[in-house]
Amino acid sequence: MARYKHIDISPRFIAVDLQRQLLPGTFEHALNHFIDHELDLSGFDARFNNDATGAAAYPPAMLLKIVLFAYNQGIISSRNIEAVCRDHITFIALSGDSQPHFTTIAGFVSLYHLPLPVRYEELQLPNIASVLKEEIARLIRRQLRGETESLKKASSRYRSEIAALKRRIEALEKQISHFERLVPKKAAPAAREESETKLRFKPQGVRAQRTRLGLSAAEMGALVGVSAQTIYNWEAGTTRPRAGQLAVIAAVRKMGKREVKARLDQMQAD
Repeated sequence: MARYKHIDISPRFIAVDLQRQLLPGTFEHALNHFIDHELDLSGFDARFNNDATGAAAYPPAMLLKIVLFAYNQGIISSRNIEAVCRDHITFIALSGDSQPHFTTIAGFVSLYHLPLPVRYEELQLPNIASVLKEEIARLIRRQLRGETESLKKASSRYRSEIAALKRRIEALEKQISHFERLVPKKAAPAAREESETKLRFKPQGVRAQRTRLGLSAAEMGALVGVSAQTIYNWEAGTTRPRAGQLAVIAAVRKMGKREVKARLDQMQAD
């Protein structure tokens, strides 16, 4: 038969961090934060005259927390609210374990003009959470508006700068187009024609250069970087040199016999 660990739920003494019992995202956490940090409760102070003498009073903020949370949980009796403030951990956390008497709770409800309609004979339970949520959302929106205002201004400034840069680019492109129209269009074709004229190939020209320099077909091929048979093919007109080879032939055309001999000797030495 299966055996399980014993779960003991009997009363015990436990050290409890009351603040950590109000979990973020819950109604009680929002209620606690809203009353402590957002709600103006200075109107309650006028009813007290115990600054010099008399007993200390329960803080109105604490009483308001437990009354609102009790009504939200469907607890409307002052005696029942007193009981849960003794036994329920969430009420203990909201009240700081102060355990107010039911007469104090009833007097607070009946005597004070609370900021929300929390008299239990008029109470609509769902309204407490919705009103608090709306108020918290309003405060968050107000804070976000302040934080995003600088971003909006920066974005507007950047859009203006980008528009100015676009206008500047358009003006520069127009200037470039204007200058391009002023440049003579025949300059580049003329340069190409001159280059083609200088590198024009004639089969008899290769033979004439070889004869002038006293070179064999093999030596001429060594200077140009081709075989002797290629030189013969060029001279016969059966093939033509490529553009790069035409440039080399043009360079050989400018050499003399001594320079050609020195070049061949250097090639043999290498």
